[in-house]
Amino acid sequence: MKLLQSLSFRLALTYVLLFAGSLLLILGINYWVSIARPLEAARGEVAREADLYSDIYVVDGEAALLKRLEARRNVLAPRKAFHAFIGADGKVVSANIPSWPAAARPGFTRIEADLYVDGDEEDHEALVLDMVFPTGARLIIGRDVEDIDEREEALADAALWTLSVALLLGIVGGILMSRAIGRRIEAVNTAARAVIGGDLGGRVAVRGTGDDFDRLGETLNLMLDRVENSVEAIRRVSDNVAHELRTPLARMQGLVDTLEAAHERGETAEVDALLGRISGETKQLQTIFDALLRIARIESGRHELRTSEIDLGKLVEDAGEFYQPGADDKSITLTIEPEPGLVISGDPDLIFQGVCNLLDNALKYTPEGGAVHVQARRSETATLVRIVDNGPGVDEASRKKLTERFFRAQNAEASEGFGLGLSLVSAIAALHRSSLTFSDAAPGLCVEWRFPRAVQGAA
Repeated sequence: MKLLQSLSFRLALTYVLLFAGSLLLILGINYWVSIARPLEAARGEVAREADLYSDIYVVDGEAALLKRLEARRNVLAPRKAFHAFIGADGKVVSANIPSWPAAARPGFTRIEADLYVDGDEEDHEALVLDMVFPTGARLIIGRDVEDIDEREEALADAALWTLSVALLLGIVGGILMSRAIGRRIEAVNTAARAVIGGDLGGRVAVRGTGDDFDRLGETLNLMLDRVENSVEAIRRVSDNVAHELRTPLARMQGLVDTLEAAHERGETAEVDALLGRISGETKQLQTIFDALLRIARIESGRHELRTSEIDLGKLVEDAGEFYQPGADDKSITLTIEPEPGLVISGDPDLIFQGVCNLLDNALKYTPEGGAVHVQARRSETATLVRIVDNGPGVDEASRKKLTERFFRAQNAEASEGFGLGLSLVSAIAALHRSSLTFSDAAPGLCVEWRFPRAVQGAA
């Protein structure tokens, strides 16, 4: 019963049945061509001869019939002629068939007509038509169909053996295939159950053959990798959220306690100062939650995308002008090189926000007297914004985590910020089906935001 529940076994059994049906069809066509048609032709020949010799007997008499029968059996023909004429008294008058049915049978009959010549037996089978005349005489007319009989027996044996072997091999093959496929499916089930049980490191075993199950396993493993990374990212975000919020909340709690004490003492100036500090902490928390909410809305697709054609070069120039005063304060050389005619399709507010975040990061981590170089240009496959600074840079391991919420590289921990700026840029880039890459500028960091042709407008 369990075997019949296997889809692979049922498919194999279905294929065997279809194959057997095809064999039956082929055998049926072969039977019609090599047996049915020749047999029908022999019947027609025997029927015509029976009519002829019956007329001779009725019209010309017994002597004329016997003369024609003797002449008939000596004529060489593709099919040997057989006959038997039994008189009204039951005595055999003329015959070249060794035996025949005692009583006449209606219609065509196939009887054994083996002959013995020089001590050897010759196998024959006669297709005969048996007639009884009003006088009581009996005439049997036939032709040899031994070749048809042999083909018929051979075809019957072939059909029996072929179908039997096909069904046997099909059932055995179905069982083996069911087991083989079952083992591969069980590997997927095992990995799935491991993940369900909490082991996110469970993976589908891949044999390396490159077959369908290997490709399925590789796809599932990629999916499981993505799930594991997502769960790990959520865990890190949760830890980071708790860490980032614990400090301002603790400060606020301390300020509230101090505020209550100052209020009890009637120190108005101290109360006002504490309220201001509490307000600042509250605004800081509000900024964190607003940033998280905006990232979540963009990543989930709930942010309304206001798409229009954007001159990317002009947008980069505007962002550069906005941050030029900050660059001047740190004596940083801010160079903007926009290529003209860079028109893309997207949300101008979001893309401007993303470019500003990238510029803000570059200026924040570039030391005084450093340089930030911004390009907006077209490559063979994309339109891109490229921002390069000569700051301390980011190591390769940390570059892979730059877009995670609250992640901050070691050399950035002393700087202001919450670690959400690049997360927002990554969400904006994904929303526009563009890519964000980070590489070593030796020294410094190089950031490329690439907009593929699919989201570009006409230049």
